[in-house]
Amino acid sequence: MMQAWGTAACVQQARGGGGDPLERVERLASRSAVVIFSDSSCCMCHAVKSLFCGMGVSPTVYELDEDPRGKEIERALARLLGTPQPLPAVFIGGKLVGPMDRVMASHINGSLVPLLKEAGALWL
Repeated sequence: MMQAWGTAACVQQARGGGGDPLERVERLASRSAVVIFSDSSCCMCHAVKSLFCGMGVSPTVYELDEDPRGKEIERALARLLGTPQPLPAVFIGGKLVGPMDRVMASHINGSLVPLLKEAGALWL
């Protein structure tokens, strides 16, 4: 399902190959400068997508509730983050930034913009 989260943003399903869900997360997270694993009905997921789009970033968004294997990926993210509610999970430059609280903390303390610039997601 395609949704507009910026002019060049694409919302994709996390399909593409079997194998270990954690390996799939790593592979998908490394494909774009900013990757968000999301649930289309989650208000925190919507807020984090809006944050990035408001900054001029076009994230690649994987809506896990729209993917037949999305629950596997969500469980892998929960293990990786050590939390039962891992969404939204944000990767910048292929590296895990974390769920909403860590993204917002990075935004507030000023470390988010340098990460985005380093990953090539922001040019200003």
